[in-house]
Amino acid sequence: MQTIVEAAPLSNTAVWAGRVMSGLIILFMLFDSGIKLIPLDVVIQTCAELGLPTGVGFARGLGILGLVCTILYAVPQTSVLGAILLTGYMGGAIATQVRVGNPLFSHLLFGVYLGLILWGGLYLRDPRLRAILPFSR
Repeated sequence: MQTIVEAAPLSNTAVWAGRVMSGLIILFMLFDSGIKLIPLDVVIQTCAELGLPTGVGFARGLGILGLVCTILYAVPQTSVLGAILLTGYMGGAIATQVRVGNPLFSHLLFGVYLGLILWGGLYLRDPRLRAILPFSR
C-alpha cells in the first residue's frame, strides 16, 4: 500500500515568490541559451578563454542543451527533471571555472547561486517537492 504524504500549504506570497524565482532562472537561461545559439562573438571569445572548443557547433550544442533543460524546468510536469538537469549543467560551469582558477565569489560560485535560486523557486511553487523534502519549522 502506497502512502501519500502531503506538503504543508504555503502562503500565496511564498508560492508567488517561488514563481518569480523560477521565472528569473528561466529568463536567464533563455538569454544564455539564445546567445549560444546565435552564437555571439562574446560566446566564442569566452569559450577560448575557458579553454573550451571555439567552434560554432560547440556553442550551439551548449545552447540547445541549456534550452532543453530550461523548457523541462518550466513545464510543471517535468520541472523536477529539468531542475536536476540544470543542476548538472551548472555543475559543469562550476567545474570549468575551477579548472581555470577564476575568482571564487564572482565566477566560481555563480552556478551555486543560480542553483539555489532554481531549487528554492521550485520548492516554493511545487507541493510535490515540499512533500518529498519537508523542512521542519
